[in-house]
Amino acid sequence: MTTATWSYPTNVRFGAGRIAELGEACRAAGMTRPLLVTDRGLADLPVTQTALDVLDDAGLGWAMFAGVDPNPHEGNLADGVEAWRAGGHDGIVAFGGGSGLDLGKLVAMMPGQDRPVWDFEDVGDWWTRADADAIAPIVAVPTTAGTGSEVGRASVLTNSRTHEKKIIFHPKLLPATSILDPELTVSMPRAITAGTGMDAFAHCLEAYCSPHYHPMSQGIALEGMRLVLDALPRVYEDGSDLDARGDMMSAATMGAVAFQKGLGAIHAVSHPVGAVYGTHHGTTNAAVMVPVLRFNRAEVEGRIERAAAYLGIAGGFDGFVDTVASLNDRFGIPKGLAAMGVRGDRIPELAEMALRDPSVGGNPRAMTAENTEALFHDCL
Repeated sequence: MTTATWSYPTNVRFGAGRIAELGEACRAAGMTRPLLVTDRGLADLPVTQTALDVLDDAGLGWAMFAGVDPNPHEGNLADGVEAWRAGGHDGIVAFGGGSGLDLGKLVAMMPGQDRPVWDFEDVGDWWTRADADAIAPIVAVPTTAGTGSEVGRASVLTNSRTHEKKIIFHPKLLPATSILDPELTVSMPRAITAGTGMDAFAHCLEAYCSPHYHPMSQGIALEGMRLVLDALPRVYEDGSDLDARGDMMSAATMGAVAFQKGLGAIHAVSHPVGAVYGTHHGTTNAAVMVPVLRFNRAEVEGRIERAAAYLGIAGGFDGFVDTVASLNDRFGIPKGLAAMGVRGDRIPELAEMALRDPSVGGNPRAMTAENTEALFHDCL
């Protein structure tokens, strides 16, 4: 398969077997004693042991913090910071899916700050409150193909008191190097392959539909959708297909680059549902994607028709929606939020939370209390 080294938006080492370069990447970032941060489910798996052994063989030690929940919260962050300090670490290897990557990046940020993490939410210029010099270097190693956090300058953290997902932003949260090794994703279960893959598709779709001006992201989002539509069905059927795994890792990275242009109602709905009910983020995105497309139809129909033509989908907007619905059926995505445990009596609360989510600002249709509650009912 193809091997490449990219420098946009950061240094990306792409290709099978490139986990062997982890020690070199850490040293290049200035680390001498990195802490590998990952989630509980990955802690004992062979891919994680391989990464730790590569670090140890490079003379960088063998240190791991795996206290990361599927929707990480400030308690996970506090435990990670404690592990960082106890080990005298000077860099972070953020390893795993979105949860491990996001939490790892924040562990690199927070030990040297004198404010709570919520003071660095992605609001205005709040990021300037942080001591940039105190943010440790980060090397990111994704083991899924969805979130794209390996090329992002932000992390999502759940406030366990308010059950809200907050986006914490700082330019130095962008990893110095990301290693995209498709071999690390081969052992992903089919359900996680599908959920994370549809997350990548959601990032590309919402960036493409966002009304903000960013032609570069527009093009990246369109090609990212094409990669997902081609590769995700293949890798769902044959998890050992390294070319398809590689295309999905590329699409995930492209989605995260593209959504600099903005996200929208898919994420505005998904974030509170995930925070309150603990649902898988990508799977939740997939479950609400068709209702959100219908919700935004008047504003995006022409744009989606152009995308459908590029993607080889017949039938314009309706054909595009049918394609998404067919993918969801093929991958066993729940048919609505009710199947994921969401109760109708909590819709007013969830809608209020959605309207506070920063993704609202990138939705092509203005979201109000009335139409957001109606959207939740449609998603249910």
